[in-house]
Formats: sequence, structure tokens, C-alpha cells
Amino acid sequence: MTVNDPFARLPEAAAFSVTSSTVADGAAWPRAQFSSGVPGGEDRSPQLSWSGAPEGTKSYAVTVYDPDAPTGSGFWHWAVADIPASVAELPEGAGDDTGSGLPAGAFQLPNDARAPRYLGAAPPAGHGPHRYFVVVHALDVDTIGVPADTTPAVLGFTMAGHILGRAVLTATAETAA
Repeated sequence: MTVNDPFARLPEAAAFSVTSSTVADGAAWPRAQFSSGVPGGEDRSPQLSWSGAPEGTKSYAVTVYDPDAPTGSGFWHWAVADIPASVAELPEGAGDDTGSGLPAGAFQLPNDARAPRYLGAAPPAGHGPHRYFVVVHALDVDTIGVPADTTPAVLGFTMAGHILGRAVLTATAETAA
């Protein structure tokens, strides 16, 4: 079996830095970042800070994706578009039902459960560890031009020709059988 690399067939992009006070790169999600359907889960989006985006960045998008979900297509947990280039941080919990912590102009797209919010980790019990790719995409446009009800996959397709840089943090989650 090969490891599903969600970036394998995407255009190359300059790397820049993303950090989080919620989770370290490669570490397990804290319980608050799990789904409310999991004991202790709160569906709370992680705090994110980024720096070093390429020159010419006009906006950002943030996505959280689990390529290990048993769906054949992975699972999109969160997608935020049209974050202004002047913003370099999202507070923990920004991805609530109203997007209360998002900057003006930014909006959340429906996740794979069709809710426009952050949906926490909920890997099937005994399925093994799942990887959650938290990605900040630096874009060369002020607005990506997708409707608010589009899917994260369509957002990704639309962004492909506009990505100047990509900052990646990977969290993990597993639930016991």
C-alpha cells in the first residue's frame, strides 16, 4: 500500500511557515479538535499563524483535509476562502457555526458533512491513525471567485492555477477499537 500524498499531483508551490499554539506539526490533535460526536470533542478549529508567504500574495485560503478517511476521496474538514493578505493568523475556534473569528471578507465553505464550519476529527474506531493536513495557501488573487456553497474540492481545483505558496502542518488522530 502506498501513502496517499494529497500534494503529489498538484503544481509545485513555494513553501512558507505555518505554526499553531493548538497542535505541533506531526502531533496528535487535542481532544477539542475532535468532532463533538467523539467523547471530549468540541469541533474547535485550531489556532493558526503563518509567515514568509511569497511576494505577490493577495489572499489566503485555509483547508483541513484527511486523506486517510475510508471514503475513496478522503474527507474535507474545513475550508476558508478569501482571507486578506494583511491577515497572518486565525484564532482557535474561528471555524465555529458563524465564522466569528474570521476576518472581514473571508468565508467558510461546506465541509464534507455539508456544514460551513470546522468539523473535528472522527476517524472510525480501530481504523488506525489518520493524518490531517492543515494547509495555508498563498494566492495571487484578492478573491478566488467561488460561491460560498461550493465544495472544498472545487475550491482546490479553482485555486490550482493561483497558488504562489503552500504552508503545511500535519496533525494526527486515532480512536481505539
